Amino acid sequence: MTENERILNAEAPALSKAARVKYFNIVIESGKGATVTDADGKTYIDLLASASATNTGHSHPHVVKAVQDQAAKLLQYTPAYFANDPAAKLAPRLAALAPISGPTALGWGNSGSDANDAIIKFARAYTGRPYIVSFTGAYHGSTYGSLSLSSVSLNMSRKIGPLLPDIIKVPYPDPWKRLSGEPEAAFVNRMFDAFKLPFETYLPAEEVAAILIEPIQGDGGIVKAPAAFMHQVYDFAKANGILFAVDEVNQGMGRTGKWWSIQHFDLEPDLMSVGKSLASGLPLSAVIGRREIMNSLDSPANAYTTAGNPVTAAAAMATIDVIEDEHLLARSIRLGKKAAAFFEDEKQKFSFIGDVRMYGLDGGIDIVDPVTGKPDSEATAKLVYRVFELGAIMIFLKTNVLRFQPPLVITDEQLQAAFKILDQAFSELAADKLSLPSNVDEIGW
Repeated sequence: MTENERILNAEAPALSKAARVKYFNIVIESGKGATVTDADGKTYIDLLASASATNTGHSHPHVVKAVQDQAAKLLQYTPAYFANDPAAKLAPRLAALAPISGPTALGWGNSGSDANDAIIKFARAYTGRPYIVSFTGAYHGSTYGSLSLSSVSLNMSRKIGPLLPDIIKVPYPDPWKRLSGEPEAAFVNRMFDAFKLPFETYLPAEEVAAILIEPIQGDGGIVKAPAAFMHQVYDFAKANGILFAVDEVNQGMGRTGKWWSIQHFDLEPDLMSVGKSLASGLPLSAVIGRREIMNSLDSPANAYTTAGNPVTAAAAMATIDVIEDEHLLARSIRLGKKAAAFFEDEKQKFSFIGDVRMYGLDGGIDIVDPVTGKPDSEATAKLVYRVFELGAIMIFLKTNVLRFQPPLVITDEQLQAAFKILDQAFSELAADKLSLPSNVDEIGW
Protein backbone atom coordinates (compact mmCIF):
# COMPACT_ATOMS: atom_id res chain seq x y z
CA MET A 1 0.00 0.00 0.00
CA THR A 2 1.33 3.43 -0.93
CA GLU A 3 1.47 6.30 1.56
CA ASN A 4 -1.18 8.11 -0.48
CA GLU A 5 -3.49 5.11 -0.14
CA ARG A 6 -2.79 4.69 3.56
CA ILE A 7 -3.69 8.29 4.37
CA LEU A 8 -6.79 8.30 2.16
CA ASN A 9 -8.01 5.02 3.65
CA ALA A 10 -7.61 6.43 7.16
CA GLU A 11 -9.49 9.58 6.21
CA ALA A 12 -12.34 7.99 4.25
CA PRO A 13 -14.62 6.85 7.11
CA ALA A 14 -14.55 10.31 8.69
CA LEU A 15 -14.92 12.54 5.61
CA SER A 16 -18.32 13.34 4.15
CA LYS A 17 -18.52 12.52 0.46
CA ALA A 18 -20.05 15.98 -0.05
CA ALA A 19 -16.78 17.63 1.03
CA ARG A 20 -14.52 16.82 -1.94
CA VAL A 21 -14.87 16.87 -5.71
CA LYS A 22 -13.02 13.73 -6.78
CA TYR A 23 -10.32 13.69 -9.42
CA PHE A 24 -7.08 11.96 -8.34
CA ASN A 25 -6.35 9.79 -5.30
CA ILE A 26 -3.37 11.67 -3.98
CA VAL A 27 -2.45 13.49 -0.80
CA ILE A 28 -0.60 16.80 -1.24
CA GLU A 29 2.37 16.73 1.11
CA SER A 30 4.21 19.91 0.13
CA GLY A 31 4.48 22.58 -2.51
CA LYS A 32 7.06 25.00 -3.83
CA GLY A 33 6.40 27.62 -6.45
CA ALA A 34 4.51 25.92 -9.28
CA THR A 35 5.05 22.33 -8.14
CA VAL A 36 3.45 20.09 -5.52
CA THR A 37 4.68 16.80 -4.08
CA ASP A 38 2.43 14.00 -2.90
CA ALA A 39 2.77 11.71 0.11
CA ASP A 40 4.63 9.14 -2.01
CA GLY A 41 7.24 11.70 -2.96
CA LYS A 42 6.14 12.29 -6.56
CA THR A 43 6.34 15.89 -7.76
CA TYR A 44 3.87 17.41 -10.21
CA ILE A 45 3.71 20.65 -12.18
CA ASP A 46 0.63 22.37 -10.80
CA LEU A 47 -1.65 23.67 -13.56
CA LEU A 48 -4.53 24.27 -11.13
CA ALA A 49 -2.96 26.53 -8.45
CA SER A 50 -5.28 25.16 -5.79
CA ALA A 51 -8.34 26.29 -7.79
CA SER A 52 -6.67 29.65 -8.51
CA ALA A 53 -6.09 30.18 -4.78
CA THR A 54 -2.28 30.24 -4.93
CA ASN A 55 -1.52 32.80 -7.62
CA THR A 56 1.77 33.59 -5.88
CA GLY A 57 2.72 29.91 -5.88
CA HIS A 58 3.10 27.43 -3.07
CA SER A 59 5.00 28.46 0.07
CA HIS A 60 6.35 31.69 -1.35
CA PRO A 61 9.21 32.69 1.01
CA HIS A 62 7.90 36.22 1.55
CA VAL A 63 4.41 34.96 2.41
CA VAL A 64 5.76 32.18 4.62
CA LYS A 65 7.93 34.63 6.58
CA ALA A 66 5.00 36.99 7.08
CA VAL A 67 2.90 34.12 8.42
CA GLN A 68 5.67 32.86 10.71
CA ASP A 69 6.48 36.31 12.08
CA GLN A 70 2.83 37.10 12.80
CA ALA A 71 2.09 33.65 14.27
CA ALA A 72 4.88 34.20 16.78
CA LYS A 73 3.22 37.43 17.92
CA LEU A 74 -0.52 36.75 17.78
CA LEU A 75 -2.41 33.88 16.19
CA GLN A 76 -5.91 35.19 16.82
CA TYR A 77 -8.04 37.60 18.72
CA THR A 78 -11.43 38.06 17.23
CA PRO A 79 -11.55 41.03 14.84
CA ALA A 80 -15.28 41.13 15.53
CA TYR A 81 -14.42 43.02 18.74
CA PHE A 82 -10.92 44.44 18.39
CA ALA A 83 -8.66 45.53 15.56
CA ASN A 84 -5.32 43.88 14.84
CA ASP A 85 -2.36 45.55 13.20
CA PRO A 86 -2.09 43.45 9.99
CA ALA A 87 -5.80 43.70 9.17
CA ALA A 88 -5.87 47.41 10.01
CA LYS A 89 -3.05 47.99 7.52
CA LEU A 90 -4.51 45.65 4.91
CA ALA A 91 -7.98 47.21 4.82
CA PRO A 92 -7.05 50.59 3.25
CA ARG A 93 -4.45 48.94 0.99
CA LEU A 94 -6.94 46.46 -0.42
CA ALA A 95 -9.75 49.00 -0.64
CA ALA A 96 -7.46 51.26 -2.67
CA LEU A 97 -6.85 48.44 -5.16
CA ALA A 98 -10.58 48.07 -5.84
CA PRO A 99 -11.59 49.31 -9.32
CA ILE A 100 -14.14 51.68 -7.80
CA SER A 101 -13.75 55.46 -7.91
CA GLY A 102 -14.65 57.46 -4.84
CA PRO A 103 -14.59 56.33 -1.23
CA THR A 104 -14.66 52.57 -0.66
CA ALA A 105 -14.90 50.31 2.36
CA LEU A 106 -14.76 46.59 3.00
CA GLY A 107 -15.82 43.81 5.31
CA TRP A 108 -13.83 40.68 6.08
CA GLY A 109 -14.89 37.08 5.63
CA ASN A 110 -13.36 33.61 5.70
CA SER A 111 -14.11 32.47 2.14
CA GLY A 112 -15.43 33.66 -1.17
CA SER A 113 -18.74 32.09 -0.22
CA ASP A 114 -19.42 34.43 2.68
CA ALA A 115 -18.14 37.38 0.67
CA ASN A 116 -20.91 36.68 -1.84
CA ASP A 117 -23.39 36.24 1.01
CA ALA A 118 -22.32 39.72 2.10
CA ILE A 119 -23.11 41.11 -1.34
CA ILE A 120 -26.68 39.92 -0.85
CA LYS A 121 -26.84 41.51 2.60
CA PHE A 122 -25.45 44.91 1.65
CA ALA A 123 -27.33 45.13 -1.64
CA ARG A 124 -30.66 44.45 0.06
CA ALA A 125 -29.89 46.81 2.93
CA TYR A 126 -28.77 49.70 0.74
CA THR A 127 -31.56 49.48 -1.83
CA GLY A 128 -34.39 48.18 0.35
CA ARG A 129 -35.16 45.71 -2.45
CA PRO A 130 -35.37 41.89 -2.18
CA TYR A 131 -34.34 40.37 -5.51
CA ILE A 132 -30.83 39.37 -6.61
CA VAL A 133 -30.09 38.37 -10.22
CA SER A 134 -27.26 35.93 -11.01
CA PHE A 135 -26.28 33.86 -14.04
CA THR A 136 -26.39 30.26 -15.15
CA GLY A 137 -22.99 28.58 -15.05
CA ALA A 138 -21.98 30.67 -12.04
CA TYR A 139 -20.13 29.35 -9.04
CA HIS A 140 -20.35 31.74 -6.10
CA GLY A 141 -19.77 29.35 -3.18
CA SER A 142 -21.30 26.74 -0.89
CA THR A 143 -22.96 28.64 1.94
CA TYR A 144 -26.74 28.82 1.56
CA GLY A 145 -26.70 32.33 0.12
CA SER A 146 -23.82 31.84 -2.30
CA LEU A 147 -25.04 28.37 -3.22
CA SER A 148 -28.45 29.83 -4.04
CA LEU A 149 -26.72 32.25 -6.40
CA SER A 150 -24.79 29.46 -8.11
CA SER A 151 -25.78 27.39 -11.11
CA VAL A 152 -22.94 25.05 -12.03
CA SER A 153 -23.88 21.68 -10.52
CA LEU A 154 -27.17 20.01 -9.66
CA ASN A 155 -25.54 18.62 -6.51
CA MET A 156 -25.45 22.18 -5.21
CA SER A 157 -29.24 22.21 -5.00
CA ARG A 158 -30.26 18.55 -4.95
CA LYS A 159 -31.86 17.50 -1.63
CA ILE A 160 -30.98 20.73 0.21
CA GLY A 161 -33.81 23.07 -0.76
CA PRO A 162 -35.55 25.32 -0.27
CA LEU A 163 -32.74 27.66 -1.20
CA LEU A 164 -32.60 31.38 -0.47
CA PRO A 165 -35.71 33.06 -1.89
CA ASP A 166 -35.84 35.89 -4.43
CA ILE A 167 -32.80 34.75 -6.42
CA ILE A 168 -33.40 34.95 -10.18
CA LYS A 169 -31.02 33.31 -12.68
CA VAL A 170 -30.54 34.46 -16.26
CA PRO A 171 -28.44 32.89 -19.05
CA TYR A 172 -24.73 33.67 -19.16
CA PRO A 173 -23.48 34.45 -22.69
CA ASP A 174 -21.08 31.54 -22.93
CA PRO A 175 -19.77 30.30 -26.30
CA TRP A 176 -21.79 27.08 -26.17
CA LYS A 177 -24.96 29.15 -26.64
CA ARG A 178 -23.71 30.82 -29.81
CA LEU A 179 -25.30 29.49 -32.99
CA SER A 180 -23.22 28.30 -35.91
CA GLY A 181 -22.32 31.28 -38.07
CA GLU A 182 -24.00 33.75 -35.72
CA PRO A 183 -22.27 37.17 -35.70
CA GLU A 184 -21.18 38.34 -32.25
CA ALA A 185 -23.48 41.36 -32.35
CA ALA A 186 -26.49 39.12 -33.03
CA PHE A 187 -25.37 36.74 -30.28
CA VAL A 188 -25.03 39.58 -27.78
CA ASN A 189 -28.44 40.97 -28.65
CA ARG A 190 -30.04 37.55 -28.36
CA MET A 191 -28.45 36.93 -24.95
CA PHE A 192 -29.43 40.39 -23.74
CA ASP A 193 -33.01 39.71 -24.83
CA ALA A 194 -32.88 36.54 -22.69
CA PHE A 195 -31.48 38.60 -19.82
CA LYS A 196 -34.35 41.09 -20.09
CA LEU A 197 -37.11 38.48 -20.37
CA PRO A 198 -37.69 38.08 -16.60
CA PHE A 199 -37.82 41.87 -16.21
CA GLU A 200 -40.44 42.08 -18.96
CA THR A 201 -42.64 39.26 -17.68
CA TYR A 202 -42.55 38.79 -13.91
CA LEU A 203 -39.59 40.55 -12.25
CA PRO A 204 -40.15 44.26 -11.47
CA ALA A 205 -36.83 46.02 -12.01
CA GLU A 206 -37.62 48.45 -9.19
CA GLU A 207 -37.60 45.50 -6.77
CA VAL A 208 -34.16 44.18 -7.78
CA ALA A 209 -31.31 45.00 -5.41
CA ALA A 210 -28.30 43.74 -7.40
CA ILE A 211 -27.08 41.92 -10.46
CA LEU A 212 -24.11 39.69 -9.61
CA ILE A 213 -21.87 38.41 -12.40
CA GLU A 214 -18.50 36.79 -12.93
CA PRO A 215 -17.02 38.92 -15.74
CA ILE A 216 -15.02 35.82 -16.61
CA GLN A 217 -16.74 32.69 -15.35
CA GLY A 218 -14.42 30.28 -13.57
CA ASP A 219 -16.06 26.94 -12.87
CA GLY A 220 -18.51 27.62 -15.68
CA GLY A 221 -15.66 26.96 -18.12
CA ILE A 222 -13.21 29.91 -18.01
CA VAL A 223 -15.25 32.07 -20.37
CA LYS A 224 -15.35 35.84 -20.74
CA ALA A 225 -18.65 37.58 -21.32
CA PRO A 226 -18.69 39.72 -24.49
CA ALA A 227 -17.85 43.32 -23.65
CA ALA A 228 -20.97 44.61 -25.39
CA PHE A 229 -23.14 42.33 -23.27
CA MET A 230 -21.48 43.48 -20.06
CA HIS A 231 -22.04 47.11 -20.98
CA GLN A 232 -25.70 46.48 -21.80
CA VAL A 233 -26.24 44.77 -18.44
CA TYR A 234 -24.37 47.56 -16.64
CA ASP A 235 -26.41 50.28 -18.37
CA PHE A 236 -29.64 48.42 -17.57
CA ALA A 237 -28.64 48.20 -13.91
CA LYS A 238 -27.79 51.88 -13.68
CA ALA A 239 -30.99 52.92 -15.46
CA ASN A 240 -33.05 50.98 -12.93
CA GLY A 241 -31.26 51.77 -9.67
CA ILE A 242 -29.85 48.24 -9.45
CA LEU A 243 -26.41 47.66 -7.95
CA PHE A 244 -23.84 46.10 -10.28
CA ALA A 245 -21.80 43.49 -8.38
CA VAL A 246 -18.93 41.29 -9.54
CA ASP A 247 -17.41 38.08 -8.20
CA GLU A 248 -13.60 38.28 -8.37
CA VAL A 249 -12.91 35.29 -6.12
CA ASN A 250 -11.58 33.00 -8.87
CA GLN A 251 -10.48 35.55 -11.45
CA GLY A 252 -9.05 38.31 -9.27
CA MET A 253 -5.65 38.98 -7.69
CA GLY A 254 -3.80 39.13 -11.01
CA ARG A 255 -5.05 35.90 -12.54
CA THR A 256 -6.04 37.45 -15.89
CA GLY A 257 -3.16 39.92 -16.21
CA LYS A 258 -5.05 42.65 -14.38
CA TRP A 259 -5.80 42.93 -10.69
CA TRP A 260 -9.47 42.25 -11.38
CA SER A 261 -11.25 40.69 -14.33
CA ILE A 262 -13.80 43.53 -14.45
CA GLN A 263 -10.93 45.82 -15.53
CA HIS A 264 -11.04 44.15 -18.95
CA PHE A 265 -14.39 45.87 -19.50
CA ASP A 266 -13.78 49.46 -18.34
CA LEU A 267 -16.68 49.20 -15.89
CA GLU A 268 -16.86 50.00 -12.18
CA PRO A 269 -18.77 47.70 -9.84
CA ASP A 270 -20.72 48.90 -6.86
CA LEU A 271 -19.80 45.77 -4.89
CA MET A 272 -17.23 43.01 -5.38
CA SER A 273 -16.20 39.81 -3.66
CA VAL A 274 -12.57 38.73 -3.20
CA GLY A 275 -11.11 35.51 -1.80
CA LYS A 276 -8.98 32.49 -2.78
CA SER A 277 -5.60 34.08 -3.67
CA LEU A 278 -6.15 37.13 -1.47
CA ALA A 279 -4.03 35.52 1.27
CA SER A 280 -2.26 33.00 -0.99
CA GLY A 281 -4.91 30.42 -0.18
CA LEU A 282 -5.25 31.00 3.55
CA PRO A 283 -8.86 31.54 4.69
CA LEU A 284 -9.53 35.23 4.10
CA SER A 285 -12.08 37.00 1.94
CA ALA A 286 -13.52 40.46 1.58
CA VAL A 287 -16.55 42.23 0.23
CA ILE A 288 -15.56 45.66 -1.09
CA GLY A 289 -17.91 48.38 -2.20
CA ARG A 290 -18.81 52.02 -2.35
CA ARG A 291 -18.59 53.34 1.19
CA GLU A 292 -22.22 54.40 1.45
CA ILE A 293 -23.31 50.87 0.52
CA MET A 294 -20.89 49.26 2.96
CA ASN A 295 -22.20 51.50 5.74
CA SER A 296 -25.85 50.60 5.12
CA LEU A 297 -25.69 47.85 7.76
CA ASP A 298 -24.77 48.08 11.43
CA SER A 299 -22.81 45.52 13.42
CA PRO A 300 -22.94 42.60 13.85
CA ALA A 301 -24.68 42.08 10.48
CA ASN A 302 -21.42 40.98 8.83
CA ALA A 303 -19.03 40.17 11.67
CA TYR A 304 -17.25 36.82 12.05
CA THR A 305 -15.08 35.47 14.85
CA THR A 306 -12.06 34.74 12.66
CA ALA A 307 -12.57 36.97 9.60
CA GLY A 308 -9.64 39.38 9.33
CA ASN A 309 -7.47 37.08 11.42
CA PRO A 310 -4.00 38.62 11.99
CA VAL A 311 -2.13 35.70 10.40
CA THR A 312 -4.24 35.60 7.25
CA ALA A 313 -4.15 39.39 7.01
CA ALA A 314 -0.34 39.31 7.25
CA ALA A 315 -0.34 36.70 4.48
CA ALA A 316 -2.51 38.95 2.33
CA MET A 317 -0.20 41.93 2.84
CA ALA A 318 2.72 39.76 1.75
CA THR A 319 0.72 38.40 -1.20
CA ILE A 320 0.08 41.90 -2.51
CA ASP A 321 3.80 42.63 -2.05
CA VAL A 322 4.71 39.63 -4.19
CA ILE A 323 2.24 40.48 -6.95
CA GLU A 324 3.57 44.03 -7.10
CA ASP A 325 7.30 43.39 -6.56
CA GLU A 326 7.54 40.42 -8.92
CA HIS A 327 5.34 42.08 -11.57
CA LEU A 328 2.97 39.13 -11.71
CA LEU A 329 0.34 41.00 -13.72
CA ALA A 330 2.80 41.48 -16.58
CA ARG A 331 4.04 37.93 -16.10
CA SER A 332 0.52 36.57 -16.41
CA ILE A 333 0.10 38.41 -19.71
CA ARG A 334 3.46 37.29 -21.11
CA LEU A 335 3.16 33.64 -20.18
CA GLY A 336 -0.51 33.65 -21.09
CA LYS A 337 0.43 34.58 -24.65
CA LYS A 338 2.81 31.62 -24.74
CA ALA A 339 0.07 29.32 -23.46
CA ALA A 340 -2.45 30.66 -25.98
CA ALA A 341 0.00 30.09 -28.83
CA PHE A 342 0.70 26.54 -27.64
CA PHE A 343 -2.97 25.56 -27.42
CA GLU A 344 -3.80 27.19 -30.75
CA ASP A 345 -0.96 25.19 -32.36
CA GLU A 346 -2.28 22.01 -30.73
CA LYS A 347 -5.75 22.84 -32.03
CA GLN A 348 -4.38 22.77 -35.57
CA LYS A 349 -2.86 19.34 -34.91
CA PHE A 350 -5.74 17.68 -33.09
CA SER A 351 -9.34 17.86 -34.26
CA PHE A 352 -10.71 17.09 -30.79
CA ILE A 353 -9.55 20.47 -29.47
CA GLY A 354 -12.38 22.95 -29.85
CA ASP A 355 -12.50 26.50 -28.56
CA VAL A 356 -9.39 27.85 -26.82
CA ARG A 357 -9.94 30.73 -24.35
CA MET A 358 -6.96 32.32 -22.65
CA TYR A 359 -7.00 35.48 -20.53
CA GLY A 360 -3.50 35.84 -19.12
CA LEU A 361 -2.54 32.59 -17.39
CA ASP A 362 -6.20 31.68 -17.23
CA GLY A 363 -7.48 29.23 -19.80
CA GLY A 364 -10.35 27.02 -20.78
CA ILE A 365 -9.81 24.50 -23.58
CA ASP A 366 -12.81 22.61 -24.94
CA ILE A 367 -12.44 18.92 -25.83
CA VAL A 368 -15.02 17.90 -28.42
CA ASP A 369 -16.06 15.04 -30.64
CA PRO A 370 -14.35 15.77 -33.99
CA VAL A 371 -17.38 14.57 -35.94
CA THR A 372 -20.24 16.24 -34.06
CA GLY A 373 -18.38 19.11 -32.41
CA LYS A 374 -20.20 18.32 -29.18
CA PRO A 375 -18.53 17.98 -25.75
CA ASP A 376 -16.57 14.75 -25.34
CA SER A 377 -16.54 13.96 -21.63
CA GLU A 378 -14.79 10.59 -22.04
CA ALA A 379 -11.89 12.03 -24.03
CA THR A 380 -11.56 14.81 -21.46
CA ALA A 381 -11.37 12.36 -18.55
CA LYS A 382 -8.77 10.30 -20.42
CA LEU A 383 -6.66 13.39 -21.02
CA VAL A 384 -6.58 14.74 -17.47
CA TYR A 385 -5.68 11.30 -16.10
CA ARG A 386 -2.89 10.85 -18.61
CA VAL A 387 -1.57 14.33 -17.83
CA PHE A 388 -1.60 13.36 -14.16
CA GLU A 389 0.32 10.14 -14.88
CA LEU A 390 2.90 12.15 -16.83
CA GLY A 391 3.50 14.53 -13.93
CA ALA A 392 1.12 17.50 -14.05
CA ILE A 393 -2.11 18.32 -12.23
CA MET A 394 -4.96 19.54 -14.39
CA ILE A 395 -8.69 19.05 -13.94
CA PHE A 396 -11.74 19.62 -16.14
CA LEU A 397 -14.74 21.90 -15.71
CA LYS A 398 -18.29 21.27 -16.87
CA THR A 399 -17.74 17.91 -18.60
CA ASN A 400 -15.19 18.79 -21.25
CA VAL A 401 -13.23 21.96 -20.44
CA LEU A 402 -9.57 21.64 -19.50
CA ARG A 403 -8.82 24.11 -16.71
CA PHE A 404 -5.45 25.82 -17.17
CA GLN A 405 -4.61 28.04 -14.18
CA PRO A 406 -0.99 27.54 -13.09
CA PRO A 407 0.51 29.75 -10.38
CA LEU A 408 1.59 33.08 -11.84
CA VAL A 409 5.15 32.37 -10.66
CA ILE A 410 5.52 29.31 -12.90
CA THR A 411 8.89 29.46 -14.68
CA ASP A 412 9.31 29.43 -18.44
CA GLU A 413 11.03 26.07 -18.13
CA GLN A 414 8.17 24.60 -16.08
CA LEU A 415 5.66 25.95 -18.56
CA GLN A 416 7.51 24.32 -21.44
CA ALA A 417 7.67 21.04 -19.51
CA ALA A 418 3.89 21.25 -19.00
CA PHE A 419 3.41 21.86 -22.72
CA LYS A 420 5.47 18.75 -23.47
CA ILE A 421 3.29 16.68 -21.15
CA LEU A 422 0.10 18.04 -22.68
CA ASP A 423 1.32 17.43 -26.23
CA GLN A 424 2.15 13.82 -25.36
CA ALA A 425 -1.29 13.28 -23.84
CA PHE A 426 -2.98 14.84 -26.87
CA SER A 427 -0.90 12.67 -29.22
CA GLU A 428 -1.73 9.50 -27.31
CA LEU A 429 -5.43 10.36 -27.34
CA ALA A 430 -5.29 10.90 -31.08
CA ALA A 431 -3.61 7.47 -31.44
CA ASP A 432 -6.37 5.88 -29.31
CA LYS A 433 -3.84 4.81 -26.68
CA LEU A 434 -5.66 6.19 -23.63
CA SER A 435 -8.25 4.51 -21.45
CA LEU A 436 -10.78 5.80 -18.97
CA PRO A 437 -9.96 5.80 -15.24
CA SER A 438 -11.77 3.12 -13.28
CA ASN A 439 -13.73 5.70 -11.22
CA VAL A 440 -14.84 7.81 -14.19
CA ASP A 441 -18.47 7.85 -13.02
CA GLU A 442 -17.67 9.63 -9.77
CA ILE A 443 -15.15 12.27 -10.86
CA GLY A 444 -15.70 15.91 -11.62
CA TRP A 445 -18.45 18.33 -10.72
